[in-house]
Amino acid sequence: MEEVDKILIHSLRQAGTAVPPEVQSVRDLTPELVVEAAVRCLRAVNPTLGAPLSPLLPPGISARFRLASDLAAACQELGFGGDIGYQTFLYSSEHDTRRLLLFLVEKLPRDEGESGTEPPGKSGALLRAIGARIREQLGMPWVPPLCHPRLQRLQGTSRLHPFTTCPLVLPQSGGPPELQEYYGGAALPVPAQPPLCTRTPPALLETHMAQLSARHDWEAEWGGPGLASRLPPQEYVGRKRLRARLRALEPLRQACPPPAPGPPLDPAWLQEAFGAGGAGGALPKGSRFTRTQHHHEQDPQVLLQQMQAAAETQHPSKGAEEDAGARQASEEAALEQTLAQLDAAIDGCRGEMRDAQLSLTQAEAEVQQGRLALGGREDALRLKAQAIELLPDAQSNMAKLQLVVEASGRRIVSLAGQWERHRGPLLAQYRHLRALRDTAQLESSRRLAEIRALHERSRSAADEARRKEELYRTLVAELEALPRDVSRAVYTQRILEIVGNIRKQKEEISK
Repeated sequence: MEEVDKILIHSLRQAGTAVPPEVQSVRDLTPELVVEAAVRCLRAVNPTLGAPLSPLLPPGISARFRLASDLAAACQELGFGGDIGYQTFLYSSEHDTRRLLLFLVEKLPRDEGESGTEPPGKSGALLRAIGARIREQLGMPWVPPLCHPRLQRLQGTSRLHPFTTCPLVLPQSGGPPELQEYYGGAALPVPAQPPLCTRTPPALLETHMAQLSARHDWEAEWGGPGLASRLPPQEYVGRKRLRARLRALEPLRQACPPPAPGPPLDPAWLQEAFGAGGAGGALPKGSRFTRTQHHHEQDPQVLLQQMQAAAETQHPSKGAEEDAGARQASEEAALEQTLAQLDAAIDGCRGEMRDAQLSLTQAEAEVQQGRLALGGREDALRLKAQAIELLPDAQSNMAKLQLVVEASGRRIVSLAGQWERHRGPLLAQYRHLRALRDTAQLESSRRLAEIRALHERSRSAADEARRKEELYRTLVAELEALPRDVSRAVYTQRILEIVGNIRKQKEEISK
């Protein structure tokens, strides 16, 4: 069992379980190590079963029971046929723990190519530790740094930016071909639209939330009044848009009512009201009693006519109401026509903007090509200028260039020698490490063959034991079937008689 426990613990370490070096058998495993080993093996065998489970045993009793129950259910779903429950992980015996871990280790995927390419020694242990750390961090849920002080050092808080958004223009599947052409060529990519790169994620989140909110509102509205109207979606949206326009025009009509027709004012009454007498048309002076007496002195017939005119003005006739309705309808038609003209003008402006954006993009591409061509020509001009500067003293300049070329050649030769000096030890180390890898691979293959042979011998021994057990049961059954009432003396007497008869026959034959 000690060899089996060593192989089992080695397999658990390869699966990513942080088993301490002092643990040499299954008896030394704590519940925390058993839970971690089971979770690591489940994640390696079936990630969908092991991903929701945490490899760390929580401190709370109820949380421990919940995690152990989930682990037991996952092992049963994986095919474990023994008796398993939360007590297997929290209060298990050595036999149950060994049986469960052997089942999980046998389920682990075996890839000899990957195990052979893993470097042995400290580097392999370092790579395994790095992989285990990465898997542990990937299994942990992300928490904002300010909400969990322990994760501030792990996740960092050095690159924090304010959540500032900006409008984005996203491509749409429908629309006229000009709009699709604009989206395909002239429109900027979404990451390039915000003025700062830090505003791209907030803008995308805001746009996504706006689309989700609009979608949910439309589904809620179409599921209620939309279906009750028994109209197609396009017609329903058109009527809703028309009702919204009429509601927007209603405050304008109330703020600017049409002038009501009425009888003309009496000039004499105007002269009397505003004071025709006096120098320069000034208003007459007097007390309140004087003005009241002046109004009472007017003709009663004139006052009656003015009151009737005021009543007609306050209560318009039916014809006036019809004229007001017709005028309102004409105003609505005029406003609708104005809105249509404004929509057409807006569409025209959008088309002009798309054309201008396309022209601007083409101009920018031409400017970029011109800059590239100008850069190449500047390099050629600089080279020619240097060559012209070398022409007056050609012999000495040629000698200097020859010296520079020779110095460069000597430097290349020196670098090649240095590289060879470094290359030799590195190549020897590479060959040595490759030999170690091959040796480790052969050793692992040999041990694997021995393990398989042990498994075969154990299976054959178990079959032999079962066969002998069956034979034992058969013999016991035959023994139980024999009669018990026959005396042993009778059989002894018969045997003695047979022996005596045989002796007599031998004596007669010898005579």
